[in-house]
Amino acid sequence: MESKYIAYHFKIEPKEPGAEILLAELGELAFDSFVETEEGLSAYIQEHDNTTDLLNDVYILNNPEFKVSYETEEIEQVNWNEEWEKNFEPINVDDLCYVRAPFHEEKNVQYEIVIEPKMSFGTGHHETTFMMMKHLLNIDVIDMEVLDMGCGTAILAILALMKGAKHADAIDIDNWCYLNSIENAERNNITNIDVYEGDAALLADKTNKYDLVIANINRNILLNDMEAYAKTLKIGGIILFSGFYTEDIDAIEEAANQQNMFLDNQLERNNWASLKFIKK
Repeated sequence: MESKYIAYHFKIEPKEPGAEILLAELGELAFDSFVETEEGLSAYIQEHDNTTDLLNDVYILNNPEFKVSYETEEIEQVNWNEEWEKNFEPINVDDLCYVRAPFHEEKNVQYEIVIEPKMSFGTGHHETTFMMMKHLLNIDVIDMEVLDMGCGTAILAILALMKGAKHADAIDIDNWCYLNSIENAERNNITNIDVYEGDAALLADKTNKYDLVIANINRNILLNDMEAYAKTLKIGGIILFSGFYTEDIDAIEEAANQQNMFLDNQLERNNWASLKFIKK
């Protein structure tokens, strides 16, 4: 069943640092995509997560130092591409990897990934996607079995496979992400990938299967499903986490350590964080 999204269009005065503060607060809720606008920020949430008390504890909305107003809008899948054509910008990682939509010009780089931008891809997560790709570009993934958890557009799995990984499983709970991932794999001529719709419960029979696990989700889901991820990872395997802020690093590291996964490298970009762990 396809999910409908609700857009919250926020006007913020002053926009900076208001938009950054608001994005950080909304990122702790169920919002999963964000677009910076001229007047502030647009945030997108699945209809079933949109509750009447959703914004009750968002501090900036009641902070007298900022003037914040918003309107809501139902977003149908049919007009999503038009929305992203107005807002989506390509991602260029060290001139080695370039993620673009079909309506962008080609770029002569080693790894070019073309995606059809839909609700599964939010600019609020460009920072985390950028860092995860940076990690992947520095990892020898030849012949690895890969899991892309919370795959979104599956661009991270696609990059790993372009770099020589043996096979990838890509999993996302959202139907649009599931369909978009299949479409993007086909668009980039990737055949050694299996895409599944679901959550960490799908990992129950995959003990010690993967050499590399990629999880670019959010803090709460990562903490909740950490044990499930760890069980799928081979000894000596690599797990990459992102989708959270620098102030969440300690909590993520503590939970990973409890599963015998230890920090090997970390990246930070505009208050977002990405961590690389090795399973001992």
